[in-house]
Formats: sequence, C-alpha cells, structure tokens
Amino acid sequence: MDQSIAVGRARSNWLRLLAALGPGLIVMLADTDAGSIITAAQSGAQWGYRLLLWQVLLIPVLYVVQELTVRLGLVTGRGHGELIRERFGLHWAWLSAGTLAVACVGALVTELSGLAGVGRMFGIPAWATMALTVGGLLVMIWTASYRSVERVAVAFGAFELVFIYIALRANPDSGALVAGLHDIPITDHDYLYLVTANIGAVIMPWMVFFQQSAVVEKDLGPEALTVARRETAAGAVITQLVMAAVLVAAAATIGKDGAHSSLDTVEQISDTLIPFLGWTVGRAVFVLGMSGAAMVATIVVALTAAWGIGEVAGYRRSLADHPREAPWFYGIVTACLVLSGALVASGVNLVDLSVAVQVVNALLLPIVLGFLFALARKALPERHRLKGGYALLVGTVLAVTAGFGFVSGIIGILG
Repeated sequence: MDQSIAVGRARSNWLRLLAALGPGLIVMLADTDAGSIITAAQSGAQWGYRLLLWQVLLIPVLYVVQELTVRLGLVTGRGHGELIRERFGLHWAWLSAGTLAVACVGALVTELSGLAGVGRMFGIPAWATMALTVGGLLVMIWTASYRSVERVAVAFGAFELVFIYIALRANPDSGALVAGLHDIPITDHDYLYLVTANIGAVIMPWMVFFQQSAVVEKDLGPEALTVARRETAAGAVITQLVMAAVLVAAAATIGKDGAHSSLDTVEQISDTLIPFLGWTVGRAVFVLGMSGAAMVATIVVALTAAWGIGEVAGYRRSLADHPREAPWFYGIVTACLVLSGALVASGVNLVDLSVAVQVVNALLLPIVLGFLFALARKALPERHRLKGGYALLVGTVLAVTAGFGFVSGIIGILG
C-alpha cells in the first residue's frame, strides 16, 4: 500500500513538472517573430556577418531577463503589472502598462504585416489575409483554454526551425563569417541603429509580461522553478539560433558583396533566401517559417496586452473565464487584433516599420528592466530573492543592456 502511494505521488509530481513546460518555449518562439526575422535579414543584407556576434552575446542576457520573470511569477503567484502595482503603486504600474501597450501595438502590426506579405506572395490581398487571420485567431481565443492555445502556438512556432535549414543550405563562407565576428564598425550610425534593433528584437517588453502571466495562468508554484529555468535556457538558445540562421542566410546571399544592400518587402527577403533551395521548395519552406513566427507571436502579444493591462486595472483576465465573465479581457484581445489588422490592410512599409519597432523596444528597456530588477530585489521572499554577487552581476548585465540599447538607439536615430 505504501509503495503504491509512493508511486502515485511520484507520478503526480512528474505530471506537475511536465505541466510546467510551455510558457518558456512559447515566449522564446514568439521572440523570433516576423519583425525579428526581418531585422535579422536586414542585418545580414546590409552588414554581412558583422552583426552575428550580437546574436551570441544576447543569449545569456535573454536568459537572465526571462529567468527573473519566471522566478517572480512562480514564487509570488502574481503577474508583472500586478506586482508593480502592489510594490510601487498604481501610477508606476500604469507607466509600466503604457510601455507594454506601445510594444504590443507595434509588435502586432509587424506580425500581421508579415502574414500579409506572405499572402501577397500568392496574390492574396492584405485585407483578405487579415480577415482570415484575425477571424481565425479570435475564434480560437474565444473558445479555447490556455493549454489549447499554448499547444497551437508552439505548433506554429516550431516552423521557425526551417530557417536553420535555409542557413545551412546557403553555404556561408566560413572565412568571411569569422572575419565578420571581429569586424565591428561601432562608430557607424547606421550600424548602431541595427545593433539597437537587434537588441530590441531579442529583449522585448511584452515577453516579461507574458511569461510571468502565463505561469500564473497555469497555476504553477516554486516546485516548477527548476524545470521552467531549463526550458527558458533551452528556448533562449533556440530563438537565437533562428535569428543567427536568418542573418547568416541573408549575409551569404545578398550581403556577400558588402554593398550594404537593403530589403524593402517580405517578397524581397523570400526571393533572397530561397533560390538555392529551388523555387517551389524554397518558397514553401520560407512561408512555413515566416508564417509560424508571425502566428505564434500574434497569439502571445494579443494575450499579453490583455493580461498586462488587466493586472493593473484589476479586471478578470483568464482564458478559463467565459467571455461574459471577463468582457474586458476578451474585448481588449479583440480590439488589438482587429485594429492592428485594419492598419495592416491599409498598407504599410513592413521592413522599415519592423526595424523601427525593434528600436522602440530597445528604447523602452530602461523602464522594463528597471522594474524587473527592482521586483527581483523587493518582491521575493528571502530564499528566492536576487541578492549578493549574482544580484550585482545581473544588475550590471541589465544596466549595460538597457543603457547601450537606449544610447545606441538615440545615436542611430539622430545620426
């Protein structure tokens, strides 16, 4: 009898740990969104391999940021905006929610623009693509549980891995790649602008809100911390491999002549990356990757906007609630998707917009990372609190990332 109880407990513990998987992977797949892929492609096209080193350096930074997010969510059982409201007051919470709103609106427009660009490759007008995409996502969100939405998002995001295959088939010049790793034109304003865009494409304000809200939505506790950390670390490596792959593929094709070429549309990016795969196969592979990146990010960002604002405003905000029980939550999700879809249908310059959105993300980092560090120091119990030498290291990493992103962004814009 005792043995069966022990087996039952072990099985229960295993299932709880398995249930912890999801938020870390989905947020990292969403991190490599349509705007990030476009930014990476533009980086490779304009600067060859000179921005590749940044993709590697940002892996530990991304992990440090999201690990703090996971720790805060699992230990306190509170979302990011909710914790800011409790610890620092309503005014600071609304400031944080404001940065989230700006980041989410920009992200949604770039994700849906990416999907519109894919549709144009097949002669489908933007308004039709938006109607199908927004309509389908709203049906899913209004009728499904969080777990179902999470599974769909991960399935979409997995298609991003095709970009690694594209990079391998592009046959990059190993000598030029190594040379690009230490050829850093840090005084060039155009280079700094894309450095800032790459930082903003990796460390995004809405990621902090989403992963913390997601672990709370799944009702996970401190016992899931180890699994969540490992998942977050694996996700950080995967997302940066995808970013690096897109950059390498672009550098090995359009960027190999060093002419600082520029990409203006999704179709141009597609035409640059797919010829060596064969037109039919290459187009199919590119469409899967870009669509998967855009879809997973659209789902995540729309939910994040409604969760984050709800944590500050105090309305009900769970996918477990019926729309009649949480009208503000479902209303904000719907409004974000419909308004962003309408803007995209009107026609925007996708590449310029996507890079600019990533720069804005970087400019917002001092606020986002400042709150994250302060919460890790004040909102956690002694056992899990950020302290000692590691706190100094984390504080330094966050300050350097936020400061460099902000300053290089300003220099890039003014230059």
